[in-house]
Amino acid sequence: MQEPVSSDSAFEPEATRRASDVTESARANRGWWDRNADEYQVEHGTFLGDDRFVWGPEGLDEVEAELLGPPEELKGRDVLEIGAGAAQCARWLAAQGARPVALDISHRQLQHALRIGGTFPLVCADAGALPFADGSFDLACSAYGALPFVADPVRVLTEVRRVLRPGGRFVFSVTHPIRWAFPDEPGPEGLSVSASYFDRTPYVEQDEDGRAVYVEHHRTLGDRVRDVVASGFRLVDLVEPEWPAWNTSEWGGWSPLRGNLIPGTAIFVCVRD
Repeated sequence: MQEPVSSDSAFEPEATRRASDVTESARANRGWWDRNADEYQVEHGTFLGDDRFVWGPEGLDEVEAELLGPPEELKGRDVLEIGAGAAQCARWLAAQGARPVALDISHRQLQHALRIGGTFPLVCADAGALPFADGSFDLACSAYGALPFVADPVRVLTEVRRVLRPGGRFVFSVTHPIRWAFPDEPGPEGLSVSASYFDRTPYVEQDEDGRAVYVEHHRTLGDRVRDVVASGFRLVDLVEPEWPAWNTSEWGGWSPLRGNLIPGTAIFVCVRD
């Protein structure tokens, strides 16, 4: 689970757990990422780099993971990055000779992609309604993009499958579901279970009128697997990156202390048959 902090000083959002549907979740998160994109890129831009492909706070790099395949096989491939942010992953893919398209729901995040630069297309759209024809891409990827924030993950997965060609691969990373049972704290206080792992009630931050300004949705590990299967994908791998010794940084509730004891990221490798 992320640890969002609003950049709007007019109010302090109230954190709660309550239902939030597809429309409210999309509206809230589009607004949150537009408001907080600048702060996010300042805080995490150095770790992410301008043209690295990092799967999560642990620092697992696609260069070593090769979850999309060997880098030499990416050349000439059409690749869709979903929840691209400043398009760091798409920029790395372009450097390998791929033809990436970077998609994000946040216009401000994509402005940071423009600031950094690149020759590939940037698309501002909802992952649940991809503006592409069937079979447009060979590969798709999403590093902590879209899936943690949508109320209907099967809808997104089904859309991704639709725009992939037969044999296409979709790899996505999300907060490891077990983290929802623990406080989102990097220190020792984040090592004691404080909530039910099986409570799927969304985490919502809302304004003084009760309107959601940030929403994150919890799925158990089993839920994620069933979502992948229900959308027509075949799950071929589930990666739980270990915390490497070189990574001494903290990112919200992710830290060396917690990372050495409990998983923080889950990466799903899916194939469209």
